[in-house]
Amino acid sequence: MGCGCLLAIIAAFTPRLALFLVWIFTPYVTRAYGSFIWPLLGIIFLPFTTLIYALLWTPGPGPGAGVTGWEWLLVALAVLLDLSAHGGGALSSKKRD
Repeated sequence: MGCGCLLAIIAAFTPRLALFLVWIFTPYVTRAYGSFIWPLLGIIFLPFTTLIYALLWTPGPGPGAGVTGWEWLLVALAVLLDLSAHGGGALSSKKRD
């Protein structure tokens, strides 16, 4: 099993751990965000979105740099996944009351 498959499995179950591992062992997060505050907030609030954005970020000057085109669809899906995780937690705690 390759490193990419292992990261995908970790991200599926614990996106915060996957983001932390990518941040520590690769330059992707630092390259995409530049400072530590956005990834730190991402670990707390939107881990899937932060991870996907960092992995899709393309360095360099010109029109191909950053997140472009269809990649934004994946970022939007990650936002929806993060929001559904927050909403699902709130819904389940409301049902317990």
